[in-house]
Amino acid sequence: MQGNKQNNEVESGPLQRIYCLTGCTAVGKTELALRWAEENGAEIVNCDSLLFYRGMDVGTAKPSAAEMARVPHHLIDFLEPSQQMDIGRYVEMAIATIRRIQARNKKVLVTGGSGFYLKAFFHPVVDAVSVSPETAALAAELMEGGLSSAVEALRQRNPQGLDGLDVDNPRRVAKALERCIESGRTLQELKADFARQTNALVEAPKSLCILERDKEELNRRIAQRVDLMLEAGLVSEVESLLREGIERNPSACNAIGYRETISYLRGEYDLATLAEKIATNTRRLAKKQRTWFRGQLPDVGKRLDLTGGRQPEVEEVFTGHA
Repeated sequence: MQGNKQNNEVESGPLQRIYCLTGCTAVGKTELALRWAEENGAEIVNCDSLLFYRGMDVGTAKPSAAEMARVPHHLIDFLEPSQQMDIGRYVEMAIATIRRIQARNKKVLVTGGSGFYLKAFFHPVVDAVSVSPETAALAAELMEGGLSSAVEALRQRNPQGLDGLDVDNPRRVAKALERCIESGRTLQELKADFARQTNALVEAPKSLCILERDKEELNRRIAQRVDLMLEAGLVSEVESLLREGIERNPSACNAIGYRETISYLRGEYDLATLAEKIATNTRRLAKKQRTWFRGQLPDVGKRLDLTGGRQPEVEEVFTGHA
């Protein structure tokens, strides 16, 4: 009986402290995450949405087999590129994964740069509205009129503003339309509704560290990463992914590095232009991430500057909680 009681507590009780390490793309999360996990008896839980997909390795700078052998990694390589993921499923999987890790008396280090998924650790998710087929069809019809037209339709339903929605992301706009049409409520009203809800991730104590670098240094690292990706076979990776149906998954095929390479394979520009486009779009992403991290994440941790190639001591990452 005692054993069953302990198992039930593991499955339903509160989570222990979760450590979250994030930062812009190419800032240097992987190696520092590995070092911290090794020295603190932790396992890594991924919150980068592109690392969910098998075969999307080069273009995502996915940790290598050797790196993943150093520390157990979770929520990586569990979907085919043609399959779609949603935030509600991710939250369920993350909670179950973290419970199993903590039941082994291991610490949990969440790392990745997908702010939308990272935010789920701090705030209830807003995407979890059950949408009827009729509503989905209506939203799809609005999207067929073009992104700007769909955004305008969304603004009409949200006269008080779009609450920080990424209007350049077609999938986010489509999801927002679905939620507003189905519920008859504005994004701000839906957010307020969800803020009154909670889950084990939101309630768990957390420590957060956001890695930063000087803008020019980060841009140089981005350029170097793009060159390395192309040398490592990004083009052949995308050719393979196209055969596997990546274009059936808008989130995957429109990811930076992949959408530009698909256009290159269609003959829209040469290899030099491909590298330039990926680097330019990655710099834009990094700028968005910097703004997002400053405005959307709670002040429950610290910012750690890696400018100048600084290699911080592991103890610096989560001061007071490691």
